[in-house]
Amino acid sequence: MESFRRELHEQGYVVIPGLGGVDDAFEVVQSFGDLIPQYSGKVTHEITYRPGNESRSYSQSTNTILAHTEAPGWPSSPAFIALYCHRQARCGGGHTDLLPVDELLLHLDPTDIRNLKSVLDFPGPPGLPGLKSPMLEYTDQGRARLRFSYNLLVHGEFDPDLDAVAQESGLPLGAEGRRLAQRVSEVFDKHRTRVLIPDNALLIWDNRRLLHARSEYEDKGRHFTRFWFTDGSAE
Repeated sequence: MESFRRELHEQGYVVIPGLGGVDDAFEVVQSFGDLIPQYSGKVTHEITYRPGNESRSYSQSTNTILAHTEAPGWPSSPAFIALYCHRQARCGGGHTDLLPVDELLLHLDPTDIRNLKSVLDFPGPPGLPGLKSPMLEYTDQGRARLRFSYNLLVHGEFDPDLDAVAQESGLPLGAEGRRLAQRVSEVFDKHRTRVLIPDNALLIWDNRRLLHARSEYEDKGRHFTRFWFTDGSAE
């Protein structure tokens, strides 16, 4: 596992292939850090199509999900995300797309970066207060860290109904935030790394160093289990 740890540390993500099932993935994740509860309060979340989400930008739809970091409004947002692939889409879609924050910043102008340093009111866990925080911060070692949601800036919520049109007056940064989201999305689409996770493989990435997104897909048999975990020994 040490080679996988090094790869995760150096590039911010790693694919671990050839696992025997989700129980193996669970053990691997636990060897990297401590599992933490997700939106439902459970430490796992099943990412597969569920009827009723056809018009939503949501993990259990088949729609594209644009650039974001996970749970940006949680005071202790997950340090790492892991996706175990039970069955990848057979249609050629459903990629997990990744872009390092450092790469993003190279392609933004000073106004964009200044706007990323704006303090936002991020919605928090269900029933709990959100977080007031800049989107872009730097560690004591000078490493960029990001809390970001295209959907929040453009729609005013994390999992919007894509048919709804949000009024700019109700958006966190109004028209300027919407423009920023579009610019980040353009850079993301041009410079992203596209990962089509193989069956029985585990993708792990640093949720603070990398933006992620998902391409749309048609094969409703696609199925993943998601884990969130803390820094642990992987930091």
